[in-house]
Amino acid sequence: MVNQLFTSIFEITGSINLVSFLICIGAALLLGYISASIHTVGNTYSKGFVVSLALLPAAVCVVIMMVNGNVGTGVAVAGAFSLVRFRSLPGTAREISSIFLTMAIGLATGMGYIGYAVLFVIVIAPVQIIYSKSTFGEKDMDSLQRTVRITVPESLNYTDAFDEAFDEFTTSHQLLAVKTSNMGSMYRLTYSVLLKQSQDEKNLVDALRVRNGNLEISSSQREFVAHEL
Repeated sequence: MVNQLFTSIFEITGSINLVSFLICIGAALLLGYISASIHTVGNTYSKGFVVSLALLPAAVCVVIMMVNGNVGTGVAVAGAFSLVRFRSLPGTAREISSIFLTMAIGLATGMGYIGYAVLFVIVIAPVQIIYSKSTFGEKDMDSLQRTVRITVPESLNYTDAFDEAFDEFTTSHQLLAVKTSNMGSMYRLTYSVLLKQSQDEKNLVDALRVRNGNLEISSSQREFVAHEL
């Protein structure tokens, strides 16, 4: 009985028929919904992306069922995994991993292995939630990393104008970008800095204000580029 739960439904029915088709699609939709719900735990997301995650297993399932037993199966599988490019913008590592997890569900249900698909979700769901909620992969220094933006007049040579302040209150600093603003009369500098202590943030901003003529300065949590994995 247990072995039958992990046997392809197509081996039991002998071929794809209406009943087996609906069972596989229903299982793919249900497991896709569960997987999409798991992605919402501890992650930022949009409704469109979550809906796509919920429907993706069913789409992959249909593709695999339509070529089951055909020599084109290998090509179809490769094409199915290329669906990771269905988004016009680069995704974060968490989004891409969620896409591959839902596609794995679609592949399993498309091959008729509904038992394995259910078991996969049962095993991977708590692991994914634990990783999302835990501090695994985080660095202790993350709380000290800041992105600092400084507005300076065009007459100021910003090359080393703030080095003294950075050396006093930060362990390291790096100029990431320079952008003109206010019709070219000002520059906006973006730095990535690592504070020596968390209470040094205000002292650093005050020191920078003295050197940029009290123009706009902003300090925020370190920003990660979306396409960096």
